[in-house]
Amino acid sequence: MTTWAIAFGTIYLLLLCYAAYKTFVKHTSADQFMLAGKSIGPVLGILTFAAALFSSFTFLGMPDFFRTHGVGAWVFLGVSDGAMVFMILWFGYRVRKKVKQLGFKGMAGLVTTVYQNKWAGYVLFAGAFIFLVPYAAIQVKGMAIFFSAAFPGALPFWAWALITLCLILIYSQTGGFKALVYSDVIQGMLLLLTIWLICIGCLNKMGGFASAVQQVHDVNEKLLSTPGPKGLFNTQFLITSLIAIVMIPVTQPQMSTRIVVLKNSASLNRMAIAVGIFAILVIFPTAFIGFYGAIHYSTLSVQDFLGKALLADQAGIVAGLAIIGLFACVLSATNSKIFALGSELRSLLTGSEKQVMLKVKLSLVLFATITFIAAINVNDQLALLSKTSFTGTAMMAPLVLTAVLCKRKPGGEIIAFSAIALIIFILSLATYVPAKIAGLNIELWLFAALALLSFISAGVRGIMQPEISAAL
Repeated sequence: MTTWAIAFGTIYLLLLCYAAYKTFVKHTSADQFMLAGKSIGPVLGILTFAAALFSSFTFLGMPDFFRTHGVGAWVFLGVSDGAMVFMILWFGYRVRKKVKQLGFKGMAGLVTTVYQNKWAGYVLFAGAFIFLVPYAAIQVKGMAIFFSAAFPGALPFWAWALITLCLILIYSQTGGFKALVYSDVIQGMLLLLTIWLICIGCLNKMGGFASAVQQVHDVNEKLLSTPGPKGLFNTQFLITSLIAIVMIPVTQPQMSTRIVVLKNSASLNRMAIAVGIFAILVIFPTAFIGFYGAIHYSTLSVQDFLGKALLADQAGIVAGLAIIGLFACVLSATNSKIFALGSELRSLLTGSEKQVMLKVKLSLVLFATITFIAAINVNDQLALLSKTSFTGTAMMAPLVLTAVLCKRKPGGEIIAFSAIALIIFILSLATYVPAKIAGLNIELWLFAALALLSFISAGVRGIMQPEISAAL
């Protein structure tokens, strides 16, 4: 395994060095560095969006989620991601139209321009920062867990996280956004190949699909239905998950940016459809890896389960590829989130291009440092923490959608509604506000209130585009 990991790792690092050099020599402006000149084609667009969306969360979080909670994990993520494809198309067309009118440096800057109020951008940036940094930390945490299992005693836990974040900073500071796109391409292909090889290995040990399902039934039949053995996948959980995941292209800047930088609408259409197919191909095999864990390693910790199922029980070449595949996932996904925060900050700053870019590059170091601190403190429930991140950023959806769909300046009350909802949700996570009110999850109340208040505000002011007003 170690020999194969070194061989694959060397190839991977050489490809990254080439990508960083190739993009570095083409940096002629801040826009080229931060947004790749808004000229990403469909093939690169497909893989960069998919890689940013499906990362170590899919690689590590979903197998453990299936192992612990059963087939309902498919409804949680697979069905929700399928629905998200329609949002990519619907929102993508409209935000690109808006960007053509107003220009684009980041979503925070775009909403600031539309609302003519700097607080709109500040609230959006705050929501992204508060929930993307822990999300990035989850990726690093998952990688450190995996590497600790792969090389026990080689390095302390924090060292794996530190090395990863240092490489992320060097790569992003050198190559910029286009280099991130190239690393996404490599990561997307590695993820798909590795996850299926591991799945096939697990299926062979379980005797095929039918035998695997029967063995899971014998171990714990509740794994084969919702709400699952721990009752997680109830109606409210699945509804809030659906809303949160569908809103990812709207509210998570690393995804919104990838929609905006596509060179044309045809690229957007191809990308959206391909991402839906990619979602099915990459999530499906994690179910059987999880089932394998439920059958053989149901009582083990996450770290021990992953070490057994993804490494010890696989052929050496597959285990070596898994190590590099996971590292690529973490590098790409964490980089995209940290870099997206830098882009959002840039869109809020004023001054000369040189001064702004210096502040942005320093901010990337700051965001990486905060991510490192968070990574050594968050727990190992990758999938649940990711769902919390999706839900938190989804609170910003009315703020963004109103800005994109309006024909005139929206009211400041929408900014206030969004800020209040964000604060309430954070307080509920800290248990200062009840997680449920009248039997409904607090996020459902917040989603409903935000949608209603934003519709009322837009309707009273008459600011929506004619076709949107007619639909409403």
